[in-house]
Amino acid sequence: MSPLLTVSPHFRRPAALLTATAALILTALLAACSGDGPHYALKNIEGLVPALDFRLTNQDGQAVTAADYRHDIVLLYFGYTQCPDECPTTLTTLANALHTLGSRASQVRVLFVSVDPRRDTTAVLKRYVSNFGPEFVGLRGDPSELTALSKRYRIAYHYEAPDKYGNYEVDHSSAIFVFDGRGRARLLGQSDDTAQEVASDLRRLLAST
Repeated sequence: MSPLLTVSPHFRRPAALLTATAALILTALLAACSGDGPHYALKNIEGLVPALDFRLTNQDGQAVTAADYRHDIVLLYFGYTQCPDECPTTLTTLANALHTLGSRASQVRVLFVSVDPRRDTTAVLKRYVSNFGPEFVGLRGDPSELTALSKRYRIAYHYEAPDKYGNYEVDHSSAIFVFDGRGRARLLGQSDDTAQEVASDLRRLLAST
């Protein structure tokens, strides 16, 4: 199990994106206010988001699909390895949440989908996710696969203009989609959710599996 992680408190949110994720959060909030279901710290999106479905390449260069992660609780997050703050902060929060689960963390997978596949090769992804723990898996796809997946979950990303050295940043949605062991979308998290909130909800999902 990975030790508890910390990162610098300096944090810059990505630039505002024209994305349906915000609308999805609002819909989830309204549903949560009117429903009689169990209370979660994260947003309850059951029935609002498509089931987990993808075909991508993992950090070891192997073709994988959503079926490879059935029976695990899956946290799906879109980002990129050269992200200066949003991604490492969010992934550290998730790693700290998993750390509190003890042996049950082995039943959870964090799928980190790169929105910058040009720079995020399988080798780069493997080095990056290894910093957060064995439950983290790096995934990448070709442009058409990435576009299809981003449309499925209504997330957005935008490449900034490169500097004179060719370096660039990628603005991207910060949503964390949580799927149960049957691949059903259950919860929606954001980068400002705490490790304690995430861990509490994961325990509830694990107990119901």
